[in-house]
Amino acid sequence: MARVAVIDPQSATGEAKELLDAVQAGLGMVPNFIRVLANSPAALSAFLGIHGIAGAGVLDPQTRERIALAVAEQNACQYCVSAHTAIGRKAGLGNEEMLANRKGQSSDAKAAAALGFARALVDSTGQVSKAEFDAVRAAGHSDAEIIEIITHVAMNIFTNLLGKSTQVEIDFPKVDLNQFV
Repeated sequence: MARVAVIDPQSATGEAKELLDAVQAGLGMVPNFIRVLANSPAALSAFLGIHGIAGAGVLDPQTRERIALAVAEQNACQYCVSAHTAIGRKAGLGNEEMLANRKGQSSDAKAAAALGFARALVDSTGQVSKAEFDAVRAAGHSDAEIIEIITHVAMNIFTNLLGKSTQVEIDFPKVDLNQFV
């Protein structure tokens, strides 16, 4: 059971209702994570804003989901591993690839470099080495992609913290953590 209220979109009012209705219209559902965020319409609006901007960037949807899976596993957030496994499947990732992603690996060399950089960002709270930075660039990532990798890591750390601290109920097919760190 979540440690904070899980807002029912049907009984929400004001800005929270508007935001939840927009999520429903866009996704066809309102995940519990979003319902918890709706306790603060300002926080929900900020999350939806950065999520929208991050989704409109140059990183492909598969790489964005790979990063979310790697960071969620690294931070032991079962809600986020479960959610991004379902979302990753819709983005075209297979089970073996997603399992590798959770380990910070990929069958795609450029994606593997992004995941290595993402994990290094989490491990060092941003103090990545020159070698780690050079490796992601050498794999073919542009400055725009590097900035977006950093953005996705930060956004996913936020969701991991929220999911774990509030103990929000998982409303996606549950996936066990493997803790490959």
